[in-house]
Amino acid sequence: MEAAEPEGERSLPTSGAARDYGSVSENQPRPETPTTGAPVRSCRYYVAVAVLCYINLINYMDRYTIAGVLLNIQTFFDISDRTSGLLQTVFICTFMLLAPLFGYLGDRYNRKFIMIGGLSVWIVTTLTSSFVTQSQFWLLLLMRSLVGTGEASYSTIAPTIIGDFFSGSKRTLMISFFYIFIPVGSGLGYIIGSRVASDLGDWRWALRINPILGVVGLILLILLVPNPTRGASDVQDGVEMERTSYLADIKYLLKNRSFVWSSLGVTAMAFVTGALAFWTPVFLSRAQVMQGIKRPCKQEPCDTSDSLVFGAVTVVTGILGVFIGTSLARLLRNRIPHADPLICGVGMLSSAPCFYLAIILAYRSIPATYVFIALGETLLALNWPLLADILLYVVVPTRRATAEALQIMVCHLLGDAGSPFLIGAISDALGKGKADSVILKFRNLEYSFLLCPFVGVLGGLFFLFTALYVTEDRKTAQQLAAGEIQGS
Repeated sequence: MEAAEPEGERSLPTSGAARDYGSVSENQPRPETPTTGAPVRSCRYYVAVAVLCYINLINYMDRYTIAGVLLNIQTFFDISDRTSGLLQTVFICTFMLLAPLFGYLGDRYNRKFIMIGGLSVWIVTTLTSSFVTQSQFWLLLLMRSLVGTGEASYSTIAPTIIGDFFSGSKRTLMISFFYIFIPVGSGLGYIIGSRVASDLGDWRWALRINPILGVVGLILLILLVPNPTRGASDVQDGVEMERTSYLADIKYLLKNRSFVWSSLGVTAMAFVTGALAFWTPVFLSRAQVMQGIKRPCKQEPCDTSDSLVFGAVTVVTGILGVFIGTSLARLLRNRIPHADPLICGVGMLSSAPCFYLAIILAYRSIPATYVFIALGETLLALNWPLLADILLYVVVPTRRATAEALQIMVCHLLGDAGSPFLIGAISDALGKGKADSVILKFRNLEYSFLLCPFVGVLGGLFFLFTALYVTEDRKTAQQLAAGEIQGS
């Protein structure tokens, strides 16, 4: 465990260049573990990763439970597409604004205690949001925004802990396990949310499942997850990395071209996934209403079968995509040093036409739409295990939580914080002043959705730019961690 004082209080090296890049000092004692070098591959670490994966699962289940019952929420509160999009936007805004704070704390204080506090806040606020009444939509918005507090603490810090447990190909494998629960959790959020709302006739019960599972995760986190030394899997024997100022950390990251370009790629990916994840079940439901397959929802409970199917597709394609992405990376890395960002770029560029076809075919064939959605989601899921791995190996260990936080802030600020609201706002704007009809409501959402493939192409190009610099930046980070260089 760490002392109560921040590690930033340690004395810094006198070299200006060393301070800028996170220097190392020789023969410093390790405060948290008696061993040095690579961490011991004990059962304790594997159990800890399993716990972190479980918490990641319920985090993403909660994030998309709202989307799974969005038709019920729109009917219950009688709100427009634009207002509905605020539910995701307020959550993401809190999430991104607090991420830098937790990144700063995560690089300096006890990471386990920070995650325990954040998870506790998440449990309380999620449970509270399930007791809102029809006249309290503002309270639902407030509670969803506070949920972002807990998730910001966990998502910022958990990958850095896994990075300190393992190194090399083992780290890639563990990170893959962790990130596979993003699409799996998202899909289960749709499935469980829609199923509970349908069976119990009240969408609010869907929000009460995740806090129960969260309490189990909190107990497991307290009992089974250790707090490893920062950089334990990267630095050499007798080498302890020194702490630098937050301003120096930011300057270092802004000069790291791989970090900057990959963060822009993640931002585009967040925009696309945020909009599609939030609106696809509603879009598909409106398509079927227009075709006469379903009837419009006038009173809760609504038909949420599209959420069930979309959730199942998300789970399957997520697992498949992460498996393929990890396998491709392990196969190509020895021959192509910049394989990771290349896979991300090709995957995202290839997903854009799939989503375009899914959107324009929805008014003709729902099965064809699901086929192209499945292809697009699989291609996007190639990126999940590689994105965190790229960040971990191009950034020195003592700045990883700050890097995670800065990337989270940027990708949500310009990505999924605004995309659900923007899609809803465009949809409402297209229908302003026109007579409300089933066809018009579908067409408005369809046209606004076409923004996603365009942003997907931009994201693919950003990852290709990352490939130009990732080899050099990775080598620099390794040399800094090993104490071979003191600056640039």
